[in-house]
Amino acid sequence: MNTIIRKSVLGIAGLAFAGGVFAGPATAHAAPSVESTPVAVAVQADTPSVDKAKLIPHGVQGAQSHVDLSDEQVTNVKAIIAATKKAGMDERAAVVSIATALQESKLENLGHLGDRNDHDSQGLFQQRPSSGWGTVEQITDPEYSTMAFLKGLKQVDGWQDMPLTKAAQTVQVSAYPDHYAQWEQQAADLVAEHWNS
Repeated sequence: MNTIIRKSVLGIAGLAFAGGVFAGPATAHAAPSVESTPVAVAVQADTPSVDKAKLIPHGVQGAQSHVDLSDEQVTNVKAIIAATKKAGMDERAAVVSIATALQESKLENLGHLGDRNDHDSQGLFQQRPSSGWGTVEQITDPEYSTMAFLKGLKQVDGWQDMPLTKAAQTVQVSAYPDHYAQWEQQAADLVAEHWNS
């Protein structure tokens, strides 16, 4: 009988100890109370979304390509968008510009590539000083090169109603006129993500 009572007392003491450990310190040893003061919480207002129907009004043509972008490439995307806004053009113009730069340079601001160079093409849009696009310093400046591209785009009658690849090709006069189409979805996604940022 003593063994049963001893086990019961030890069991109850163990439960009391475990309860104290899990429940926290006794009130005599409790941490001092902290006054509750209201905390200001910053809430970011929703930025207006881009009308995605305006970004790809004709649907994409053919298989789409995609590249993962570095921080430098994203910076170039933002520079193209800023220049598009500065030129007073809309999101669709930014999509055409970014798709063109994706095709021409993968959004890398390329200098002269030596033997791998296509003539004297440089910058995001692979513009050529010898073709009147500007000096090397100018066409390797993302804002300048974008503004030069957009100036050419503005001169294309009805570019807004053309498939992207035709609008881009009319400005760029590439040996591969259909290659711009493959970048339309990624360009549209980038404009949707960064137009209001």
